[in-house]
Amino acid sequence: MTISVSPEAAATTTALRALPLLCRNCGAARDAGPAAICEQCLGPLEAVYDPARALPARDAIAARPTSLWRYREWLPLDGEPVHSPDTGWTPLLEAPRLARRLGIARAWVKNDTVSHPSLSFKDRVVAVAINAAAAFGIHTIGCASTGNLANAVAAQAARAGLEAWVFIPHDLESGKVAGTAIFAPRLVRVRGTYDDVNRLCAQAADRFGWGIVNVNLRAYYGEGSKTMAFEIAEQLGWRLPSAVIAPMAGGSLVTKLRKGFGEFLGAGLVDGALPRIFGAQASGCAPIARLVERGDDQIVPEIPRTIARSIAIGNPPDGRFAARIIRDTGGWAAHVSDDEIVAGIHALAEDCGIFSETAGGTTVAAALALSRQGRLHADDELVLCITGHGLKTLEALGDISAAAPVIEPRLREVAALAAAVGS
Repeated sequence: MTISVSPEAAATTTALRALPLLCRNCGAARDAGPAAICEQCLGPLEAVYDPARALPARDAIAARPTSLWRYREWLPLDGEPVHSPDTGWTPLLEAPRLARRLGIARAWVKNDTVSHPSLSFKDRVVAVAINAAAAFGIHTIGCASTGNLANAVAAQAARAGLEAWVFIPHDLESGKVAGTAIFAPRLVRVRGTYDDVNRLCAQAADRFGWGIVNVNLRAYYGEGSKTMAFEIAEQLGWRLPSAVIAPMAGGSLVTKLRKGFGEFLGAGLVDGALPRIFGAQASGCAPIARLVERGDDQIVPEIPRTIARSIAIGNPPDGRFAARIIRDTGGWAAHVSDDEIVAGIHALAEDCGIFSETAGGTTVAAALALSRQGRLHADDELVLCITGHGLKTLEALGDISAAAPVIEPRLREVAALAAAVGS
């Protein structure tokens, strides 16, 4: 394999260094590099942090710029980032009306629908991965994506002046295709499911030496998701909620929320206990949720059949780990129908003023299902992780404007409408 290197990217390697790696399964160590699979046992690789490194106190973190890099000691790079310096630090909004729907004490929405630059939490992972690519001198990055990651890679590569190859299923929602194509990457539509696209990208990474962020850069990329947990803890006043619910695609977000909360607890930065972690999937593609329900340790792959395409991964790479974390923290997983997902999108908009894509609708609908099952408690303080903007999946809502009346510009017509609704 040959790694493509530009002079500009090569110059950054002395200032920015990626951390070495360790296999999560067998413990085999290897040097830093664009690799995500252990050569010994084929297990997943993870970044290794120096346990003796200096860690900042609350005041030092709070004084830093409001981006995910305020937590740089917990990210898998040494040195200053050279790309995407302003991603992260999205709002945490209290949602009292949603809390009442759920029958719990308090609810908050971690609102990554306004993430910079591409309106989804995938901006976090790409910000880390693109800097890992810079540390390795790689000047061509790419991804396999169901939409949000494609947007984030294309946008951040454009800003950094890097070439990007973005591979997506051929039938992806038009909003997500447009939200990628506008940045002029090498956009390739592949006939098949996300799993087919991902296998192709793994082959391309080996053949061309590209930095495929969720393939050979995955060990670094995934660490960016922890910053959602860090921000939640800091924005709650350096304490932890009692429960968190997140959508599940490959399962990585659930695992990294657990890791992020645990790292802040271990550093003595937060008060409280580890939250119960809940996962949300669409019934049309719910291999992790069904694994949790079965109680075993073997993912059964599924063929996706759901409007929630951004989380429709039939053979999730971190599914077993996500299911284990859900059980270990005392949480659970729920899967919901497409109709419930659309209702969840509406509920979040009407209660919180937040327009989410189908993954967010899945999260809200799953929270409601968990409440009905008695898995949420009356005294719970729950954070719902809402991961992408609703403009990305307009197709899911149908013609939402059809019910709006059309009138002439005359006050008497407004008066007639007002009388009809009792205003």
